[in-house]
Amino acid sequence: MTKQTYAGYQPRTYRNLAGRNHLKRFTVMVKETDLLLYASADLEKQAREIVLEQRGYLEEYIRCNPLFLTSLAPWETDGPAPEIVREMAIAGQKAGVGPMAAVAGGIAGMVGKNLLKYTDEIIVENGGDVFVRTNAPVTIGIFAGDSPLSMRMGLAVDSAGRPMAVCTSSGTIGHSMSMGRADAVCVVAESCPLADAAATSIGNHVNSKADIQDAIDFGNKIDGISGIVIIKNDGIGMWGDLDLVPFQGKKS
Repeated sequence: MTKQTYAGYQPRTYRNLAGRNHLKRFTVMVKETDLLLYASADLEKQAREIVLEQRGYLEEYIRCNPLFLTSLAPWETDGPAPEIVREMAIAGQKAGVGPMAAVAGGIAGMVGKNLLKYTDEIIVENGGDVFVRTNAPVTIGIFAGDSPLSMRMGLAVDSAGRPMAVCTSSGTIGHSMSMGRADAVCVVAESCPLADAAATSIGNHVNSKADIQDAIDFGNKIDGISGIVIIKNDGIGMWGDLDLVPFQGKKS
């Protein structure tokens, strides 16, 4: 596709570290939304249509409820709302953050779920937030910026029975808002918007290696998440049902 840019766009160079597999690789960019996808067939057209549809729902809701865009507190939907808005709001309520903390995961999740009408295997990555449904386990590398642990390990995800999400928040890389300074907070959950919101919320509690355990203790109380990985400098903390795979100089 023709490369597009927008104000504040940052090239996602970590995508160059993705390894090869049997699935077709393609990308979709619409305004701020920048997706990398893998599927059993090239579904770029269908994915673009879903992105446009979901962004349209979200933008219209924000037009009518402008505080949804800026609220740092959990949002209560008042009356009917699109599915993506409801999922983002519920995720923010569970994690204790504003609904836009779940926007990247919300888009990835809606695109992934809707593309399952066309394929039984799909991976959707949106700025470090990943929706995955594949017939065999896949390993998702953990990018943590300048940390010596960056891309030295990954999470093996078995989504054969149901879709899963692995979402990452960082206070040291990227343009997403964070109150903390974690190099990476990865959260595993069935809900992509929840994993996204939870990663942000947990990351808000990390400013140094000394904060890792307290952040783990905070995060494991969020209903609906199944695993957490926190990286700060050369420190790492983990909780939950995780299969951590070391990388030995190989792409993931």
